[in-house]
Amino acid sequence: MPEEPKHKGWHSRGYLPHLDSPELIQAVTFRLADALPKSVIDGWKRELEKDTTMEKPQQERILRQRIARFEDAGHGACHLRNPSYASILQGALLHFDGDRYRLLEWCVMPNHVHILVHCPEGSKLGDLVKTWKTFSAREINRLLGTQGSFWARDYHDRYIRDEMHLANARAYIRNNPVKAGLCKKPEDWPWSSARHPGNASL
Repeated sequence: MPEEPKHKGWHSRGYLPHLDSPELIQAVTFRLADALPKSVIDGWKRELEKDTTMEKPQQERILRQRIARFEDAGHGACHLRNPSYASILQGALLHFDGDRYRLLEWCVMPNHVHILVHCPEGSKLGDLVKTWKTFSAREINRLLGTQGSFWARDYHDRYIRDEMHLANARAYIRNNPVKAGLCKKPEDWPWSSARHPGNASL
């Protein structure tokens, strides 16, 4: 039986395309199961695809902007607004930082999380996301006294192309709580790399 490749390259689980490649810096977002209904995203996609004046990259950019605004509006139960639950997820992110991966930035929002991460050879991005989601879902569901899906099934990732893209991704993640009206300054948000700069790798 052939050995499974260490990294999958471009692949899909039937939902979003992902790039699993060593030594990349990737911006990752995943959200709670009730944060953004699939029907809403599908409706936006159909609407944008009907506009023949827009190229595909422009449609994708507009879709990402709409998703970000919807997430920041705080739809769903927003369980991560609870400090105990947000701390569980933040602890999961930091647990293997510096060992299996390097966190450059992160921000736990009420219904989603943003992560900027460097994956070395042998650390698969999909496996990391699965570990973060599985552990946090189990612990938070236990505290909530619930079962079932806590996180949405898939996640979104974009590999960082260059220094400007990296700077923009850092700024976006750090300022997300401010943009969403949750605090006045990035460092005021307790569950982010802006508040804990000593834990964020350079």
